[in-house]
Amino acid sequence: MARALVSVILVAVVFAASTPISFSIPFIFVHGIYEECKSNNTIGFIELLSYWSGSPGHCIAIGNGIMDSWFMPLQRQTDILCEKVKEMEELKEGFNIVATSQGTLTARGLVQFCDGIPPVRNFISIHGPQAGIASVPLCGNLGPFLCGFVAELLKHRVYTDFVQGLLAPSGYFKIPTAIPQYLEYASFLPRLNNERPNERNSTYKERFSSLNTLVLIMAENETVLVPKETSWFGYYPEGNWFPILSPHQTPLYKEDWIGLKTLDDEGRVKFISVASDHFGVPEEDIKKYIVPYLVDDQPPTLKLLAKKGGASTSSGRLFSR
Repeated sequence: MARALVSVILVAVVFAASTPISFSIPFIFVHGIYEECKSNNTIGFIELLSYWSGSPGHCIAIGNGIMDSWFMPLQRQTDILCEKVKEMEELKEGFNIVATSQGTLTARGLVQFCDGIPPVRNFISIHGPQAGIASVPLCGNLGPFLCGFVAELLKHRVYTDFVQGLLAPSGYFKIPTAIPQYLEYASFLPRLNNERPNERNSTYKERFSSLNTLVLIMAENETVLVPKETSWFGYYPEGNWFPILSPHQTPLYKEDWIGLKTLDDEGRVKFISVASDHFGVPEEDIKKYIVPYLVDDQPPTLKLLAKKGGASTSSGRLFSR
């Protein structure tokens, strides 16, 4: 009887060892401007991601939600995010990040600026202004000429200490014909992208290039971010409104200021384009491009979460406003 029991146990162990098992680690969700953790869209999006991936998701609330997303400086938002993440026991073995729009910048600030956080595995950026925005949101509806004209009118106002301290988006407002002013006055993005020649910090590059995978999702029908290629770190050349440079043509990439080239050279950057506008991602694309990076085949120490089955919703895209 004892020998039979031992044989059964050995067979079970061998079978278990030879069977592929998916493990998951937690992910945090960082919402964009004019969104908040308690909204039905945000809650539903996180619940579906958790269900499809088997990974527990946590939305990190910063300040008072919508108002602070507009009026709290991005560095302050990043500092709050940093402290909250360090306090979360659930994340101590490491975590993934899913972020949308403006939230992709505060989330990247968490990776690059924050000391003492657990390791960040995968970073999924959904429609994020990674290289900045060249004009006001929704300006893409006006066409490139009028959009550029609006930006020219604003460039003498946005690059002031008053506006930079008042409006969060001004911190990543990057007018291509006003780069010297941008580098001097923009309160957040020049530091995040290591753009100031005399202030480049190798730690930011080291931390960002330590990601397992960076997923950059761009909306094909983008009208909020100008240009839409900013979601991939593509942008205008300095001093001109054309042509739009691909991410591989920019100085940030070629000189590897933040480690984007390092990640890409090692096959750890995924440039994804989806048939969507700024306010949503088709459900099939979420399952294809986001969910796989929330499931980790290397289990966290002593904490295993089995992957769950699929699900469907009545809507064709998620987190649409």
